Amino acid sequence: MYIWILFNTEAPYSHLPVKDSNVFNWTANYRWDSDVPHPYGYFMKYTPPLPVDGRKDYAKDKTKKVAWFVSNCNPRSNRTIYVNELAKHISIDVYGNCGKLQCSLTEKEKCLEMLKNDYKFYLSFENSHCVHYITEKFFTNALSYDVLPIVMGPNRDDYELVAPKNSFIHVDDFESPKKLADYLHMLDSNHRLYNEYFQWKGSGTIIQDTRFYCRLCAMLHDTERAPRHYEDFNKWWRGPGTCQSVTPRWIRMYNQHSEFPSISLKRVSAH
Repeated sequence: MYIWILFNTEAPYSHLPVKDSNVFNWTANYRWDSDVPHPYGYFMKYTPPLPVDGRKDYAKDKTKKVAWFVSNCNPRSNRTIYVNELAKHISIDVYGNCGKLQCSLTEKEKCLEMLKNDYKFYLSFENSHCVHYITEKFFTNALSYDVLPIVMGPNRDDYELVAPKNSFIHVDDFESPKKLADYLHMLDSNHRLYNEYFQWKGSGTIIQDTRFYCRLCAMLHDTERAPRHYEDFNKWWRGPGTCQSVTPRWIRMYNQHSEFPSISLKRVSAH
């Protein structure tokens, strides 16, 4: 017997629809409702929690505000538009193809240590806003290196499914980039409030090795597992509700409530 498994780790619209989408038995990707979930990471609680020094100041000696490591300057999510607006109100250091600063991927550990030591905030902005699509930008670049992530991607509920409690800031909670910048300035000047986002430390750990192939092997050897067949894989993978509109949510909200001229998707270019 053959088991046809469609495996991928990228968002649906990063590639064309799957041909012959009715041949697959199982799905294996980052979505938690796939047959063999393969998320980029998740938070696992300790029982009981580990003792930690609650007096640690995670803002100590950090002299810079916001960093962003990015290589794709024109993603489907139009995240660059948001960053350009946000940068009008707070300092953002952009590393990689879309900015003026560089930190070589061949020395990734040094880049992440620099991020941990120098910056208070990190932009964990996904290239697509799709269900459960939360990548290593969130787990590795921010949570694992004591930087407070500002997230743009799926909705808050999806982040709360995999993240420690009160460990991130979601752009959807703010009416505009300026409102977000105002909040970040407040956290920057108030270490007590900033450190509240790190109270989860010691209560669990970030898991990024989900032992995917071991779990897959166990499933393949499970003779009691009922066979499954997808009549239309693309409907499940790319159907209505799986990904958000190209127009960023904050732009729609801003245009509906602002007394100023509407923001256009074509007005701001990547830099």
